[in-house]
Amino acid sequence: MHGLVSLSTLAQGAGAKTGMFLATEALAHLAPLDILVIAVYFAMVIWIGFYLKGQANTSEEFFMAGREMTAWIAGLSFVSANLGSLELMGWAGSAYQYGILAAHWYWIGAIPAMLFLGMVMMPFYYVCKTHSVPGYLKLRYGQGASVVSAISFAFMTVLMSGVNMFAMAVVMKVVLGWDLNFSIIVSSMAVALYVALGGLRSAIFNEVLQFVLIWGGALLVPILGLVEAGGWNGFKAKLAANMASGLTPHGDYTHMWRSLDHFSNNPMGIHWTGIVFGLGFAISFGYWTTDFLVVQRVLAAQNLRSARMAPVIGSFFKMAVPFIVILPGLLGLVVLHNADGSLMHLVGENQVSAAHPYSYNEVLPLMLVRYCAPGLLGLGVTALIAGFMSGMAGNVSAFSAVWTYDIYQPLINKNARDEHYVTVGRWATILGVVVSIGTAYLVMNAAGIMDYVQALFSFFISPLLGVVLMGMFWKRATKAGGFWGLLIGTLTSVGLWAWVKLVPSALRYVALSSDAKAMAEDMYRALWSVIVSVLVTFVVSIFTEPKSEAELNGVVYGATKLPTEEPVPFYKNEWFWCVIAIIAFLALNIYFW
Repeated sequence: MHGLVSLSTLAQGAGAKTGMFLATEALAHLAPLDILVIAVYFAMVIWIGFYLKGQANTSEEFFMAGREMTAWIAGLSFVSANLGSLELMGWAGSAYQYGILAAHWYWIGAIPAMLFLGMVMMPFYYVCKTHSVPGYLKLRYGQGASVVSAISFAFMTVLMSGVNMFAMAVVMKVVLGWDLNFSIIVSSMAVALYVALGGLRSAIFNEVLQFVLIWGGALLVPILGLVEAGGWNGFKAKLAANMASGLTPHGDYTHMWRSLDHFSNNPMGIHWTGIVFGLGFAISFGYWTTDFLVVQRVLAAQNLRSARMAPVIGSFFKMAVPFIVILPGLLGLVVLHNADGSLMHLVGENQVSAAHPYSYNEVLPLMLVRYCAPGLLGLGVTALIAGFMSGMAGNVSAFSAVWTYDIYQPLINKNARDEHYVTVGRWATILGVVVSIGTAYLVMNAAGIMDYVQALFSFFISPLLGVVLMGMFWKRATKAGGFWGLLIGTLTSVGLWAWVKLVPSALRYVALSSDAKAMAEDMYRALWSVIVSVLVTFVVSIFTEPKSEAELNGVVYGATKLPTEEPVPFYKNEWFWCVIAIIAFLALNIYFW
């Protein structure tokens, strides 16, 4: 989710068979040891799929990993499913372009929502034993809202899976000179094999492996970069010197909040209200609490306490991810040099030329090649591949569950045996990968497709947040209210997007300022769609008949008796660690204020 904005620049060069990407000479060449590291990784992920095949025979095992995951495994998988190409490449490039403002997508754009999911919303998802978020909508609002949500989510997941494929293929082309088709086919076959064999359990265990590889492969870059820059203070001093010399554009690259008092005071063209209410609430809560891609991992936890602890555990790692994503992008501003010793200038995709051959989005591969020797380079490239495959597998496994439980079962075959649904799930995995491959080639051949993918996310996730919150916390919300709230909220987002596309000057009305830029439009469009979905759900519910209190048991606050949990020492209590996470979150924002 959080790399959607920056990835729109990644595909600006997607037209004409990926444009400059194909013209760029490979940055590095793999030694035999590097190739061995990558081969061992592919062998491990496929072996995990075969090993776990015998534990994916029932629908509960295949789609929900038997609900046997510990808090730590669920928490690491919860974060890893989001650590795809959108994170690794997109936000490193955004950090180079915009500075530490990009870290907002990791802190205020993630932590409050993750903690809210674990401490407040998870009991209802877990107690009602739903297999998906559309499944919760069915219990709360009925089939109509559930089907609308399921179809839109299934459509979005295969699109995003294709985006991951394309992004990985482009990176492998740029870094190593690999053929685009080779990268797409090999990665997609590996993901299809291990997810189809072992289901969600295989996806989760591979995501934990991928999480370790991502950190192991990427951690060396910021550490060596900081050493070369002379630490954080040395980096700031060198950056200031470069700005004074005109080598780097002027701007506040090291503070998160000081330049957000007005749209024109920061390169993102955004106001703090857009960050707090648009990103911090509408987009972040929409993604982390209602996007089944990540919620599915927590639903696989072995008990309620583990389900609540998983997002809390994940929040600590999420707060640390900027160290391996944002920091390398920032360090690139002072440590990347051309062969003649001059400071390297990275540019937007549409500005790539012989004088400036590399784009913002290549800052992480450039840093990787700068610091990694043979063997370590293989580990770093494996980390990139692992990140891309993690995002791809997360989308495909979520698509399989939603297709089977929320589309195929209620609309096509309601009364089949359990074994039949497992078979459908396996074939849905293959179908999801095949469609994703088609999407990857669509991205390759259509300029600007990422803008539409980004728009799809705001269309379907943000309006869903308003409907879920109203249903979970207001007993009076009705079946008709949920359906029309979701539908009209979605149409509002689509309408605002189309309005700005057709009349660019309309951006000032959507984002509340003539100085606003595209990123601000995304924030405010999401906020408007949530507001509309809440208002429509409220108004329609007032004039329609609600469910009885008994029918709301298990899905609404105030009508549900939550299971009591056995007392545990304070250091094992989820509320204790939630408070620690809040303190760490506040400390980071204050330090980088």
